[in-house]
Amino acid sequence: MVQHDIVWNDRAANFARLAPAVRTAAAGGARLVVLTETFSTGFAVDDPDLGEPEGGPSAQFLTAQARQHDLWICGSCPEVPPDAGDDRRPYNSLVIAGPDGTTHRYRKIHPFGYGGETKHFRAGDELVSLTIDGVRITPFVCYDLRFADEFWGLAPDTDCYVVVANWPAPRRDHWRALLKARAIENQAYVVGVNRVGRGGKLDYAGDSAVVQPFGETHEADGPTEQTLVRDVDPAVVAETRARYPFLADRR
Repeated sequence: MVQHDIVWNDRAANFARLAPAVRTAAAGGARLVVLTETFSTGFAVDDPDLGEPEGGPSAQFLTAQARQHDLWICGSCPEVPPDAGDDRRPYNSLVIAGPDGTTHRYRKIHPFGYGGETKHFRAGDELVSLTIDGVRITPFVCYDLRFADEFWGLAPDTDCYVVVANWPAPRRDHWRALLKARAIENQAYVVGVNRVGRGGKLDYAGDSAVVQPFGETHEADGPTEQTLVRDVDPAVVAETRARYPFLADRR
């Protein structure tokens, strides 16, 4: 988990500051490195020029880091699809890059209307899951965390949910409570990675965390830039669900 600040709408500056953090994570044995939502631009939703082509500089950065360090890495960025036509609004696209050059994309299903994202971004319509080193991963982006039904539907085939965010400090209690709730109710790990610093007149407190299937939480140490390496074990998910078969009672 790379809990980081973001230079507002400056991709090159963000790539430069994030590359050493990825190197640190790789040296610590990380197999999946998780950056934040809009890791390369900040949540500058009302900038009409914010979007980049699908497979543009942000995705290229992720792919290069994955190859260089022989790991998986993900973060979201504003991508305009190749079939956009006259509608140049981007998706808030969580790009997951693998060490062999493959990429997967989850497009944020729930744009944040309160913050103007609904007006300036497209909404995705497809859930995504993939397996990384034997761990079944389902990714989501920020505001998606408030909508439990998608998490529920994919629970039987998920060991770990990954949630990347730009979640403002005034609602930090919601972030922490919802991460824990999604883990407990689905008996799965939840990895939540949120930014720190200030951007777009908002403050961000981080509170990045790994929540285990029974609710135990390992959080970042304060609202500062830091790189945390934590283990995720699918055997713990299987054991928890076998001992407490709550999912079988869901209707």
